[in-house]
Amino acid sequence: MFKILSIDPGKSKCGLVLAEISEKKVYKAIIIKSELLRDYVRNLINVEDISKIIIGNGTTSREIREKLDFFKKEIITFEEKNTTFRAKARYFDLFPIRGFKILIPREVYILNKNLDAISALIILEDYCKIKFSLNQNVDFKTWQK
Repeated sequence: MFKILSIDPGKSKCGLVLAEISEKKVYKAIIIKSELLRDYVRNLINVEDISKIIIGNGTTSREIREKLDFFKKEIITFEEKNTTFRAKARYFDLFPIRGFKILIPREVYILNKNLDAISALIILEDYCKIKFSLNQNVDFKTWQK
């Protein structure tokens, strides 16, 4: 299994996605406070065989990369331009509106959504040039505090 961790870095919070490449599946998707990222990734690599970390090149990417200096495998900084904007559309690909709710404007559904994990997914999909599907129990709105 070839697992990759993708990170959408931010000042106060980061989106993280753990995916398996050959299966094209996302197994973890969370949003985490930036100050907790180092410990979370350290614990994650103890239980998952992560071969590579992809970090979006936006806000605080340099600081995030420095926090992950303990990771002895490949860390790649990758273009993340417009991922937050694109995450709004990808949200509805992953979680389609059904029934009468389709009559309500899409924007209403994402006003209070944290899209950082979906942005991390888009960074990963752009890097790998493939679309990923979700494992059954993945919730993109999970916060690790």
